[in-house]
Amino acid sequence: MTLIKRNYPAVGYERVNPFVPVFNGFFDDLFKGGSLGEFGLKSPAVNVMENETGFTIELAAPGLKKEDFTIDLDKDTLTVSVQKESEQKKEEGKNYHRREFSFSSFKRSFNLPETVDRENIGAEYNDGVLSLSIPKKAEAQLKAKQIKVS
Repeated sequence: MTLIKRNYPAVGYERVNPFVPVFNGFFDDLFKGGSLGEFGLKSPAVNVMENETGFTIELAAPGLKKEDFTIDLDKDTLTVSVQKESEQKKEEGKNYHRREFSFSSFKRSFNLPETVDRENIGAEYNDGVLSLSIPKKAEAQLKAKQIKVS
């Protein structure tokens, strides 16, 4: 029988359990803002689509309100950001000695091509998805054209 030394990767100062890899970062993610929920916000997942008339950007951000979003356009950069402080209600008859506030935020930026119509960008928040519609300028839209052979 031969002995083989294995060096398992370390997480922080603790060793990773090679036999239960699913749980290695579970609690770290949970308490360090592992979801878009109550524990904090990570950068949301994004879909970017293009068609003949423009672009559509979808951000998955459930649990927010449309008032939570700030959308800025600065030159060629479109930035979507959220800063949210969870509201903690005071409860009658409870005297807290320590109560930590929950504050979370994210910011995503997108570089826009010169062909977009910056004046007509629109946004809609529905069912946890923020949809940004970014139309193309009329001269940039591809139009089908038939060429006759002479």
